[in-house]
Amino acid sequence: MMTSAHTTLVSYLRLRLVPRLANNIKIKLLHQYGLDGLRKLDASALSSMGFSHKQRQAMLNPEIKRIEQFIELANKHQMSIIGYLDKRYPQQLKHIENAPIVLFVQGNIKLLNLPQLAMVGSRSATVGARHHCHQFAADLSRYCVITSGLAIGIDAAAHCGALDANGYTLAVVATGLDSVYPARHRALAKRILDQQGTIISECLPGSKPFAGAFPRRNRIVTGMSLGVFVIEATLKSGSLISARLALEQNREVFAMPGAISNVQTQGCHYLLKQGAQLVDNHADIVDMLDLKPLAGRINIEQQLLAKTGLKKLQKKCSEDLFLDPLLRSVDYEAVTTVDIIASRSKLPIEEVLTRLMTLELRGLVTAVPGGYIKLQHKV
Repeated sequence: MMTSAHTTLVSYLRLRLVPRLANNIKIKLLHQYGLDGLRKLDASALSSMGFSHKQRQAMLNPEIKRIEQFIELANKHQMSIIGYLDKRYPQQLKHIENAPIVLFVQGNIKLLNLPQLAMVGSRSATVGARHHCHQFAADLSRYCVITSGLAIGIDAAAHCGALDANGYTLAVVATGLDSVYPARHRALAKRILDQQGTIISECLPGSKPFAGAFPRRNRIVTGMSLGVFVIEATLKSGSLISARLALEQNREVFAMPGAISNVQTQGCHYLLKQGAQLVDNHADIVDMLDLKPLAGRINIEQQLLAKTGLKKLQKKCSEDLFLDPLLRSVDYEAVTTVDIIASRSKLPIEEVLTRLMTLELRGLVTAVPGGYIKLQHKV
């Protein structure tokens, strides 16, 4: 026998699976009939609304077995399924066109309705841009949740900056939450959840990455945020699409200027010419969005001490010691490949890549063609 909560999930997923019916139409139906009312609509009523045969079938004879598999997979991977009318659904997101009917959420659900700033930019960002992004995210995480897309480059630097400052970060992904894409960010995804962050997706469990999913993901990144901060982008960067979406959603757009000779900054300069707000200090964004210090910002060390005792706290506080074997695996002058670093440190490749990014943001190593070089004598 299904509980009321389970029936609600089935109803949301049934509506989610109706083919070729835009989300804005589904939202109108939810507002007009509610979940209970939608369950009671018959074939005649659906036909009068213009539902096609396949759409009527999806409503009247839903694929219950498939829906139950999605719910089972969500439970297995500790996902919450949050429907549009659920009070936990992010209110900021409701104001965009074609908002998701259902969100799948891992981690701290409370972040969904806290003030957020989207930080986006190039996947192939320069070292300097990643450093600036990391610092901006660390500073801004005192005032808001740092939201990005878990991609390599600027996205990862934004997430890491917030985490390193014990702030909140939220990742919006373009796959099902039962997998991590890119795979090299498994360790980063785990760290986000371990530090009371959140990972969300509108994609059904089991969904694999495909090109069309990423622009759809971007509308959620911008839609959940008060503004979008573009750190570094070429003229063809997808970040400019995010900026356009932000403007359409009536969000503020911010951009960091760079060297005029650097093609990686031309997208930001274009945005500035179009009226984006120039940012060279985190206070620019704090003032423009009228942000206040985020109440209840988590103190990771205190939580670890309360929950697991002094030994776990000491382990967390001495994270640098855990990084030492990796740092010792990188040479000072000769280029060290990722495979060699993984072999020397005896760490999985995806963890090596994540930790190398952290070391690079701290100025300890730098990426060069073919691998990495150590910059500073820390160990």
